[in-house]
Amino acid sequence: MQATSYDIESLKAAQQADFDILHMTRELEELPQRQVIVDCRKKREALKEKMGKIDAVRSDIKRKLTRAKDEDASLIKKENGVQAAIEAAGNDYRNAEARTKELDGIFKRRQSLSEDISTLEGELAKVNELSAQADKALQGIDASEAAATDEFKREGGRLRSSIADAERKREELLDSLTSELSQAYRLTSERMGTVVVGNLEMSRCGVCRASIDPGRLIEVKAQAPVTYCPICKRLLIVDA
Repeated sequence: MQATSYDIESLKAAQQADFDILHMTRELEELPQRQVIVDCRKKREALKEKMGKIDAVRSDIKRKLTRAKDEDASLIKKENGVQAAIEAAGNDYRNAEARTKELDGIFKRRQSLSEDISTLEGELAKVNELSAQADKALQGIDASEAAATDEFKREGGRLRSSIADAERKREELLDSLTSELSQAYRLTSERMGTVVVGNLEMSRCGVCRASIDPGRLIEVKAQAPVTYCPICKRLLIVDA
């Protein structure tokens, strides 16, 4: 293919732009903030599951505590009623004795309830502390994700802008070539990927490093300054 020295430099520059695009695209995909965000989301999911279990335990304790306190309140009323009945019994000792036994039973039950309430309140305090710790941990995760997201947006935005600039430069370079060279580069790029252009080095392709046999080598040199490698089919720059 016919090509001027300017065309050859433009081909090389277009390939360099492709290299830059590939490098920056990989850099964008491998930004460490991306993994931080993923890790934060996994931690949040696990923590929320734990918080759900804490809430379930807390609800169960509160339900038991409410039931115990309600029973104790009911026993207080009953205790007052029995005490009043004892006082009203006067000299009816048999009635007073029966009421006293009933009062003793109420007292023992209230003692048991008091212990249960104290235990439940202690358990509730521990659960509330765990819940507060989980809330604090969740705030830390949210803050870490927000910081990583902001940094990812900054770095990602910078890289995307640079990639767009490199893509524009590549298109400008290819548009400056003859239609034959431009189409050859584009089709080879679609077929082979980023490495499109190589130099003939003695009797070898500078890209695939394959040795070109003498018969083909004569044909390759006759098609200078730009042809195709007969082995890998990439564009090959042949010095006159």
